[in-house]
Amino acid sequence: MKRILLLEDDQSFGYILSEYLTMQEFNVVWVKTAEEVLNLLENGNFNLALLDIMLPGIDGFELAKVMVKNHGDLPFIFLSAKSLKIDKLKGFKLGAIDYITKPVDEELLVAKINAILSQNKNGERENDSIAIGTYEFKPQLFQLKYQDEVIKLTSRESELLFMLCEHRNNLLSRKKALNEIWGTNDEFSRKSMDVFISKLRKYLAKDSRISIDNIHGKGFIFTIDN
Repeated sequence: MKRILLLEDDQSFGYILSEYLTMQEFNVVWVKTAEEVLNLLENGNFNLALLDIMLPGIDGFELAKVMVKNHGDLPFIFLSAKSLKIDKLKGFKLGAIDYITKPVDEELLVAKINAILSQNKNGERENDSIAIGTYEFKPQLFQLKYQDEVIKLTSRESELLFMLCEHRNNLLSRKKALNEIWGTNDEFSRKSMDVFISKLRKYLAKDSRISIDNIHGKGFIFTIDN
């Protein structure tokens, strides 16, 4: 049974959502503060986190920064009443898999959760270690290694890098990547993808032979010069 960590300080909504997810056969741990989330992550394993943003003490955005740094393999979705474009963009820049505004459509949320969790079921992929120039990429561990340095990737960074590797020396369609990783092709997702591409370029910058070239209006070509 997949374990979901739910952070929601609203008693009514938190109870309803945790009960609904439990009915969908998820093992849900519901907490009300960011501090509780951090304590649980030190002592337990989860498959996905659902994070509110407006919280007492540490807010959801600040929590996400800590999670990405210390638990970069845990995918997370923001659930928030903050519906402004600037908030959504900030959420995606922090590494969120998705940003869902309240009120939440529980059925749609479950569909998105299942889609995210199913991305890690390919057994062959999980056992692979991929050479990228002088880097070693381990998708199953969300790790990119350069010599003795280990870079922890978020789930979405790992998904995107893996897809680029699959299309090495060929065009990776922007539309294909958005639909398969983000699940949508709207403005927010397109800008989010550009942020993730920039992050991957930065991670891979120590090997000058590696490039991710933008083909305007089409997508990206990932190459490694010999």
